Amino acid sequence: MSGLESTGSTTADLIAGALMALGALLVLLGSIGINRFPHFYSRLHAAGVIDTLASGVFLLGVGVFFGVGLVSVKLLLIFVFLLFTSPTACHALARAAFISGLRDDSRRADANTSEAIITKADNA
Repeated sequence: MSGLESTGSTTADLIAGALMALGALLVLLGSIGINRFPHFYSRLHAAGVIDTLASGVFLLGVGVFFGVGLVSVKLLLIFVFLLFTSPTACHALARAAFISGLRDDSRRADANTSEAIITKADNA
């Protein structure tokens, strides 16, 4: 017995597969959000939130697959580690970008309109 066998329950396997597929779908949606959002900070927010949520759902699916045991405890510890480090890393990245001078362009006009783009020179 290698320790990589499932619990044997077909229902648990289906639930585990659905949770892992949902986690993978959330990662896909997060990557679409990274490409679609217009600014660095909104992209960073999409990546940070979805990363934590998707990893939690995926690890929950893996935990259901293996059942209650040492593997589930290890998966819980991995999730707790990700729960603290992922938002902290996103915050550190956003703070470094802000300190280095990257500002939000939310006052900029939409690309589809004929309004002028507000620049830093307009604020001075």
